[in-house]
Amino acid sequence: MPRPFPAEFRLRAVALVRAGKPITTAAVQLGVSAAALHGWVRQDQIDRGERPGITTPETAELAKAKKRIRQLETEVEILKIAAKLHGEDRPGPKGFTR
Repeated sequence: MPRPFPAEFRLRAVALVRAGKPITTAAVQLGVSAAALHGWVRQDQIDRGERPGITTPETAELAKAKKRIRQLETEVEILKIAAKLHGEDRPGPKGFTR
């Protein structure tokens, strides 16, 4: 997996493109692929509200929520296994209210 570029570097690269420099020229000068720079510019446009899409903070929040959901699902599975081992998964006798 390629190493991620620092946020400050990406912001400066996007600023170059917003200032009027062509994406391909800026990409060559900065040593990044044109596709990566194009993606950064597109995400910047989304963050600024110029283009529809999911903003960077929303993406981070969504990733955090998905991680928490996975953690909770794992905990539920562990509790189900523990209940089975202790015999708590079987229903009580007929008429038993507790």
